Amino acid sequence: MDMFEDDAAGNAPEFTVSEISGAVKRVIEGEFAHVRIRGEIGRVSFPRSGHVYMDLKDDRSVISGVIWKGVASRLETRPEEGLEVVATGRLTTFPGQSKYQLVIEDLAPAGMGALMAMLEKRKQMLAAEGLFEASRKKPLPFLPEVIGVVTSPSGAVIRDILHRLRDRFPRKVLLWPVAVQGKNCAPEVARGIAGFNALSPGGAMPRPDLIIVARGGGSLEDLWGFNEEIVARAAAASEIPLISAVGHETDTTLIDFVSDRRAPTPTAAAELAVPVRGELLAWVAEQGARLTRAQTQSLEARNRWLRDLSRALPRAEALTEGPRQRLDYLSERLPGALRSLAQRRRVTLSEKGALRPALLRGRLAEERRRMEALSTRLRPALDRAVSAKREALGYRAERLSPRPITRDLARQKADLAELLARFARAGEADIRRRRDRLEASERMRETLGYKATLRRGYALVQDGEGQILRSREAAAGAGALRIEFADGVLDLGEGAGPQPATGAEPKTAQKPESKPRKPAKTGETPPEQGSLF
Repeated sequence: MDMFEDDAAGNAPEFTVSEISGAVKRVIEGEFAHVRIRGEIGRVSFPRSGHVYMDLKDDRSVISGVIWKGVASRLETRPEEGLEVVATGRLTTFPGQSKYQLVIEDLAPAGMGALMAMLEKRKQMLAAEGLFEASRKKPLPFLPEVIGVVTSPSGAVIRDILHRLRDRFPRKVLLWPVAVQGKNCAPEVARGIAGFNALSPGGAMPRPDLIIVARGGGSLEDLWGFNEEIVARAAAASEIPLISAVGHETDTTLIDFVSDRRAPTPTAAAELAVPVRGELLAWVAEQGARLTRAQTQSLEARNRWLRDLSRALPRAEALTEGPRQRLDYLSERLPGALRSLAQRRRVTLSEKGALRPALLRGRLAEERRRMEALSTRLRPALDRAVSAKREALGYRAERLSPRPITRDLARQKADLAELLARFARAGEADIRRRRDRLEASERMRETLGYKATLRRGYALVQDGEGQILRSREAAAGAGALRIEFADGVLDLGEGAGPQPATGAEPKTAQKPESKPRKPAKTGETPPEQGSLF
């Protein structure tokens, strides 16, 4: 019995690993060259090579699947974990790992329920990122200059939008042609939104103030391009306000949730974009009428107010009668006041011109004596202040320790030195101020005195008694004339001859004694020099 078993084992063929793997591959590929498998997508991997690796599973089994790079770029449905799909392809083996896999050539959602499940999943993901928040939505411009439309150029949608804009308020429209259905829909719509945002304001191509993404109605599969994640993210990233008008009122896509405003139809989108021009004109006219009525009412109210105020005001003649009478009274007093002022100024000038150098020197000497007396009084006062300070410091020295006393003495000495310096500066400043006043008075005396006038070419004419002659008649009636020039005195009359300058000895005969002068009025001091007045 054992002999027959050994013969049977020795007659069985032997295969290498590669041979048996190849035989299994040929059998599987020959039997399952083209299959359609329905299942749920499990693990999905997108390596940098561009291929897609995934698992198809049901409640009991799992099959590995691969989508080569060329096929993956053409698929309309992007593989997502948890999506129920129908995969079409062929079975093959992978000898390197002793497993079989499905090479997928086509991938489609397994019915309406799978699409809705995938849409709900995307919706939840985008909502979690905050793309549906109301705070992100931008207000629409009231009257946009340029409107960008992303839609098909050959459909009825663009005609409806243009017709509605023409009826309401004509605006400039830029059309970005895209496919609104099929696998090219999503990328072209996303590029259209991004392209309008990339335009520069003020460039050769005007940048739209508003974007409308529009498409007519259709089934869920027809509108699926507007449910793609790439379209939703492009609409959310748009800096230009965006209106979505995809499908009819009952159709809802992902772009409706991320757009700034949703319109139920493309025609409604045009209505949201611009106001009615006729309504605006009517509103402007109404506002103009309201403004006119308000202005008229305001003017009438102000006129009534002015009339009420005018009744409380006195007559204009009554307001001007008192000032007019006061003006007449003051105008009558003005000439006399001017003459009195001129006379007072003459007297003041005469008094200032009558100053004598000796008087000024006396005043200056008196001021010097007074300042010297003040300076002699200042030194004892300072000595007394210093003694009192020293006594106070000595009293405190008995009660304080040596170190604080030393510091206090230094501080008191510094204060005393500062006080002495301030006294000295004050005294010098007062002396300088008084000296300046005296010098200014001396300059004024020189300026106002008649000597300066004589140096300018004038002469002082007196009669024999020393009275100033101010007219030709008085000079003609005088018996003798005494004319004083800047360089000397000239006597004319009986026995008169030219006199030398003031202070010089006369070279001619001595002038006879003149008649005694008239006595001065009581309380007046006879002037020592003449007056030009």
